Amino acid sequence: MTATDLGAPGSAPPRPGGVWADVVGQTAAVAQFRRAASPEGSLAQAWLITGPPGSGRSTAARAFAATLQCELGTGCGQCNACRTTLANTHPDVTVVATDKLSIAKDEVRALVMTAQRGPATGRHRVVIVEDADRMTAGTFNVLLKSIEEPPPSTVWMLCAPSAEDLASTIRSRCRLVTLAVPSSAVVAELLQRRDGVQERLALRAARAAQGHIGLALRYATQPGALEAREDSARTLLGLRGAGEAVLAAQALVERATAEAKQHADVVAAEEKAAFLRSAGIEDGKVPPSLRSQVKQLEEDAKRRQTRLVRDVLDRYLLDVHAVLRDVLSRQLGTASELVNIEVEDEIEQTAARGSGHITLGLLDAVQEARTRISGNVPPLLAIEALLARIALALR
Repeated sequence: MTATDLGAPGSAPPRPGGVWADVVGQTAAVAQFRRAASPEGSLAQAWLITGPPGSGRSTAARAFAATLQCELGTGCGQCNACRTTLANTHPDVTVVATDKLSIAKDEVRALVMTAQRGPATGRHRVVIVEDADRMTAGTFNVLLKSIEEPPPSTVWMLCAPSAEDLASTIRSRCRLVTLAVPSSAVVAELLQRRDGVQERLALRAARAAQGHIGLALRYATQPGALEAREDSARTLLGLRGAGEAVLAAQALVERATAEAKQHADVVAAEEKAAFLRSAGIEDGKVPPSLRSQVKQLEEDAKRRQTRLVRDVLDRYLLDVHAVLRDVLSRQLGTASELVNIEVEDEIEQTAARGSGHITLGLLDAVQEARTRISGNVPPLLAIEALLARIALALR
């Protein structure tokens, strides 16, 4: 887990459009946040910000935090409070994110202690918890008291895919804001304006990402990412037997594991180096009194890798769902634009061979595979079963 609660120098550049410039496609939610932050508004002390992956939950939370801290009270994007909040260096704004399987009780206890402190320089003490759905039932109990009775100046912001991902005792004490999936056109405009992506590439990446802003940026900036996605779609539609499906599943899980391990190893090395520096260890020899902490870092790295493998596979399953939805669209004769227009010929051929009834069943199977993987079913088994079913159905 990483937490930012720093007073160190550093700030984001001024934003001419204000702190809400990057919160795209969320007109209703932004209006709700702005009303709450205004002098006439009613500011709840606990917020639950929900929306599909990539909809911009954490971006919205940071913009709201910046508006609460803004020296003008408007989220101007120009003042020091706005800029340091967006840069994660404001001393009164703590942002917590995790790429591990869950957020531990001890980590939440530390947050609760932070939430009890009054603001040092700003109007509020703000605590943002990204991926709050990764808290366990016991962790929610640790958080409950602070959510129920926070100090007058403290504001909690919990981010999760849906309200149902949090315990009912928590969500009933939060004001709910639900984000929508931004349109491809809106995401493409953001990539062009914010990241300098060429228009044609931005549109292509946004369409492939289906409203997921972070994934669209990856497609637009990582060489070969879009081409690899298109190759995967062709492989999927070209499966003709269980043997091919098993081989494809094995290759996919191996690639996901390698990608996750590479990222996890980099993060683990950085965390260990930081720990050794903080402990004053320069020769790499860890004394017995600190070996348990180093072992904990290693265990965290393993959990991080497990989570990343699942995230990579879930991203692939979302792509599979999009391909099958395109097939169904052609089978039903709808006029909707294809998500995977680069493989239109293969989609047309597949649609002609099958029926909408069969494709609907395959779409359900994709969702079932996602549920199985998130529920700790071995990923290889879940992917093999899904691809074998697709291969037999698309013969």
